[in-house]
Amino acid sequence: MNEHNELKQLKVIEMDAGNIFSGQPSKRMINGYSVASIYTPKSNPDYIYHDTMREIIVWLMNPSDPLYIFGPTGSGKTSLIKQLASKLNYPVFEVTGHSRLEFADLAGHLSLEKANMVFQYGPLSLAMKYGGLFLLNELDLLDPATASGLNSILDGSPLCIPENGSELIYPHPMFRFAATANTNGGIDESGLYQGTLKQNIAFMDRFWLCEVNYPEPQAEVQLLKKLASSLPEKLRTGMVDYANEVRKLFMGEDSNHAELGNSIEVTFSTRTLIRWADLTVRFQPLSQQGVQPITYALDRALGFRATRETRAMLHELAQRMFSGSERDIN
Repeated sequence: MNEHNELKQLKVIEMDAGNIFSGQPSKRMINGYSVASIYTPKSNPDYIYHDTMREIIVWLMNPSDPLYIFGPTGSGKTSLIKQLASKLNYPVFEVTGHSRLEFADLAGHLSLEKANMVFQYGPLSLAMKYGGLFLLNELDLLDPATASGLNSILDGSPLCIPENGSELIYPHPMFRFAATANTNGGIDESGLYQGTLKQNIAFMDRFWLCEVNYPEPQAEVQLLKKLASSLPEKLRTGMVDYANEVRKLFMGEDSNHAELGNSIEVTFSTRTLIRWADLTVRFQPLSQQGVQPITYALDRALGFRATRETRAMLHELAQRMFSGSERDIN
């Protein structure tokens, strides 16, 4: 296949990690690829890098263990590792876990091609064979028995494919294994993440753990300044404050608005926050018809995904935090 030929031709090069990730030479070298491939994630110039990026960069330099990244939904776990990979031109082979996922979905399977049975390599096989980052999202949704089937791979052993003549795929020096999840692999004590499964302790013992939380408020304020500059600064700051209050309610950590309830079922990702700001700008003309752009946009960015009770709660919180702000938009 053409894409396989492209992977075969990738050239490993050394890069200065400081130049790549901060623009300042560090004399600490990291391996990457000279050019991007069709599997390399696209770079997002507006992406907010978490402080946790330093841990992942250290891991990319010398991955003694596979990496397990966990944190609340919408905190940017997957986008963080993909954006770091894009700076290194790293191919990323991405799979989303679920309870019915089988090992064959990762390794590959036989298929009929021009009247012949041909083995189609799966994402794990491709990453191991040609050198890439295998990214398993939502690992805590995976059946623990299926996850435990990865133990030998996590230990650095070759992948055996019986369906392809018992082919052995030894891990390429550039092979990396990373997983993301909302929980740390244990029981979800918060009750927020339905369907997550407690993973086998021996399986989890093989990972380097890394926690990712929501971005710092100032970083999101600067992002909105760049992407929604027509909104007043006070309103942009208020939107970030509001998003963080909703996040606290989601995680049951808000003591300032305890009367609103212990937790809610929706929350703000940075992507949702940007969408809210963008829609607020677009719906500004509705203010002349007596419609409040902030709350109107809020429903379309987040509120309509919530229950009626939560949506009413979101509106009540917005009325408290944005009292008088509607007049200041134009």
